[in-house]
Amino acid sequence: MSAAMKAITLTHVRYHRGDALGHFLAWVSLVPVFISIGGFISHVLFRRELQGIFFAVGLLISQAVNEFVKISVKQARPETCVLLEACDSHGWPSSHSQYMFFFAVYFTLLSYKGIGVSSASGKFLVASSPWPLTLLTLYSRVYLGYHTVGQVFAGATLGLVLGVAWFWIVNTRLIKVFPTIEESAMGRYFYLKDCSHIPNVLQFEYENARNARLKMMKKIDD
Repeated sequence: MSAAMKAITLTHVRYHRGDALGHFLAWVSLVPVFISIGGFISHVLFRRELQGIFFAVGLLISQAVNEFVKISVKQARPETCVLLEACDSHGWPSSHSQYMFFFAVYFTLLSYKGIGVSSASGKFLVASSPWPLTLLTLYSRVYLGYHTVGQVFAGATLGLVLGVAWFWIVNTRLIKVFPTIEESAMGRYFYLKDCSHIPNVLQFEYENARNARLKMMKKIDD
């Protein structure tokens, strides 16, 4: 007898045929995948910023905690899981909700810390940017039938707590070893850097890139 099939729940999203809102929310449910693949992998490859790297590490820890809690509690998904072929995994707490709340909370705190922008209006605009998609993701998990309201709120609460806790750990404890990581053999080889001490990273990088280009053009003219 062949073994029972099991889906990867992070990407296995179903909706009712002809349901335009469900189709839209199914794509919204994939936002954590887009953030992980498009956002953090690109950041690690092209930026090598320690704040971003430890942000990603925190999300991995959060997901590991989520799996541990799910296995420990073993609360079933709602009855609609039969149609969705998702009954082979537990529902409490919602991993999508936890992921998005961790991301949004950490991103908000990081924005107000001053990484990238310095004006109050700029910080508010950047800090609030992940929240619409975060709330839509929570709604999508209930609307599509993958979770109950309680499972979604449990995930959001756990994501909020872990996001705040990990931000505090990184920016009060781990940040002290960032210079050591930068100066280490591995840090120098992979060009790992920390910009936490720079008030406006965008302005700093723009001015340095512009000055480097002007110097190069001056050498060419000479």
